[in-house]
Amino acid sequence: RMFHDDELEESEKFYVGQPRVLLLIYALYNTLVARSEMVCYFVIILNHMISASMITLVLPILIFLWAMLSVPRPSKRFWMTAIVYTEVAIVIKYFFQFGFFPWNKHVDYTKDKPYHPPNIIGIEKKEGYVHYDLVQLLALFFHRSILKCHGLWDEDEKGDSSSNKGDTDDELSLTGGRRDSSASLKSVNLAASVESIHVHFPEQQTAIRRKSSSSISQLSHRSSFSSHRSKREQILDTFKNINHTTLSFYFLQCKLCVIKSHRGLCCFRTLQVYVPIRQFFYNLIHPDYSAVTDVYVLMFLADTVDFIIIVFGFWAFGKHSAAADITSSLSEDQVPEAFLVMVLIQFGTMVVDRALYLKKTVMGKVIFQVILVFGIHFWMFFILPGVTERKFSQNTVAQLWYFVKCVYFGLSAYQIRCGYPTRVLGNFLTKSYNYVNLFLFQGFRLVPFLTELRAVMDWVWTDTTLSLSSWICVEDIYAHIFILKCWRESEKRYPQPRGQKKKKVVKYGMGGMIIVLLICIVWFPLLFMSLIKSVAGITNKPLDVSITITLGGYQPIFTMSAQQNQLKSLDPNEFNEFLKSYSGNTAALQFLEGYAREDITRADLEGNSNSLWTISPPSRKKMIEGLRDLKADFTLVISWSIQRTLEEVYPYYIKAPSDSLAKPIKQLLKGCQWENITVSLVKNTSEEWWVLNQLGKRYKTDKKSLELFIFSDKVSPPSLGFLAGYGIMGLYASVVLVIGKFVREFFSGISHSIMFEELPNVDRILKLCTDIFLVRETGELELEEDLYAKLIFLYRSPETMIKWTREKT
Repeated sequence: RMFHDDELEESEKFYVGQPRVLLLIYALYNTLVARSEMVCYFVIILNHMISASMITLVLPILIFLWAMLSVPRPSKRFWMTAIVYTEVAIVIKYFFQFGFFPWNKHVDYTKDKPYHPPNIIGIEKKEGYVHYDLVQLLALFFHRSILKCHGLWDEDEKGDSSSNKGDTDDELSLTGGRRDSSASLKSVNLAASVESIHVHFPEQQTAIRRKSSSSISQLSHRSSFSSHRSKREQILDTFKNINHTTLSFYFLQCKLCVIKSHRGLCCFRTLQVYVPIRQFFYNLIHPDYSAVTDVYVLMFLADTVDFIIIVFGFWAFGKHSAAADITSSLSEDQVPEAFLVMVLIQFGTMVVDRALYLKKTVMGKVIFQVILVFGIHFWMFFILPGVTERKFSQNTVAQLWYFVKCVYFGLSAYQIRCGYPTRVLGNFLTKSYNYVNLFLFQGFRLVPFLTELRAVMDWVWTDTTLSLSSWICVEDIYAHIFILKCWRESEKRYPQPRGQKKKKVVKYGMGGMIIVLLICIVWFPLLFMSLIKSVAGITNKPLDVSITITLGGYQPIFTMSAQQNQLKSLDPNEFNEFLKSYSGNTAALQFLEGYAREDITRADLEGNSNSLWTISPPSRKKMIEGLRDLKADFTLVISWSIQRTLEEVYPYYIKAPSDSLAKPIKQLLKGCQWENITVSLVKNTSEEWWVLNQLGKRYKTDKKSLELFIFSDKVSPPSLGFLAGYGIMGLYASVVLVIGKFVREFFSGISHSIMFEELPNVDRILKLCTDIFLVRETGELELEEDLYAKLIFLYRSPETMIKWTREKT
């Protein structure tokens, strides 16, 4: 060894010999130290998610538009800004906790109002108002201590002091590529008439090679003879390496400073703020060194997660929709406005992000980042609380969506800072040839319209000479060849010896799974409709049972309804006795097997009509004449009180299915005959009404009343109602037949694709497709046409395809 130390050896042995739990703690602490700035970002975002006020809004915006865009790391000025701002926020919140402020006298009334000014600003009185602010300040000081420990805290100040030692350009040196705009200023003294004005100028954008010591001494010797040069010559020498645009801005600064006016001073202060910001973004868009990377896949996954959150939690983004269900809303042909707006915005941002990625424009990405950061924060913390009428801190789904969007902002800032890749070749799932990539790629292609939309967008925003049909043809060939390549690689990894039969694990594993899948598809509607109501069904008990009787089309003689206490369920003993009464009736027992005790409701209806019988004298006379007619279709007993027996007219057992049509249950009626009731007209001095009584009641036989048993069918849950509503035949037509068509296409027509499927070696074809992508990215459009023509010729010529797909020797 070149270096050996016994103490270090002993220390390493001691460390390795520690328990695994302690080693895990050490590793977690080292991870925390290595990513302490990410801890600060997380705590700041978490504080803003919980507080959701204007005070906590500033730092998250600065994170996404300043800190994460700084190269190579956020400057000391940002961390000092965050620390000071957090301290000031804590003091402001503490000051407004006193009870003498008017808005602190009715805290319970105003604490849940999203647009209450103290709630928006963040100065409302509440318990634990600074807990997260103190945690945030602690995280910032922890990161500050780590930077100090590694000598990175004063790095910017050292760079500034080293650049200010001389007045010439020869002593400037940039050692770290791009520099933060806040640390790239040097001072130059200008003489203006009587006073000396202090003006700042940005450093030159390209790194200057450090001079040798001899040349430096010569320059120092020369500078001793030129100490009496005029101030004008010094300024011109300093401006040599400054771009023209920035130079014009600073000349304007000088002129404004000379003017002794308040307006000139204001403009000067404005330029002092504007120019560093402009220079910061200029350096970001035009970097000296670019470590390109590609995190588009991660950004797309973050957007996809947000899209899923919107679909399954859309009620959190609308008003009065906390108990809504997207499936029930869509089944009723109702599209919630909040759901539609959020989906369109999310999908639109994904399309724009894809376009920027294909065009590789960093400037467009910066502009899109700025617009998106301000727009999302304005929507989530100022518009959404008013739409939902609840604070952002009380909306869990919106908080989750915002947190995922913050992850997207961080990835987007990292993409801007590093720059877009120079070449985009193929799908990210086609980088490796294994089973995972194969199944993920096939699943990606199964998503409706996703493959087509991606192909069209790539064609629109990529420079190419191919037509849309030719582009789609290349994409389809590439996808097909990639799938074949994955299968060929799997055959190489798991070779099958010649002359040996397939193993039972393969046959029963793959074949058995396909058999079970096909059987499930064929019998899916029957199983679904059977299980959806027997296992997951919900009992739908009646709320109101009404009876109305009319004779001969005249005014109804009897109207009665049963509600609430008059609707009773059977207890276990009554239910068992009810079943025993049909012990010898096979049809009735078969019907009762589909119903449980809680599905049966007994309705007790009063025998006295709840309304007076209001009939005109002519109609009454005509009705009496009809009742006295012996040739009528019903039997009756006539007396002056007009009492008659209605035979086999009362159903007694009624089935209430899931639809609105109630039907009598003939299986439970003796001899399939309905029950008998008596109808009597009771007359008072000047009023009269009808009284009905059922003859064969099970309960309350001594009271004039009607008894009715209702059997309620179970209904499917609301989340599956849209599927169960099709019925058995509808499911067979819409599910089984459609899936069967795709399965039939897989098993039939294989002979026509043998020349394109059975390719022993696809490396040459895959390389040809990759070459097309490569020359397209490099701008060789004529070569792209030639390679595409070669690919088409290859698929038109089976003999050439055989030569190209032979195994390599």
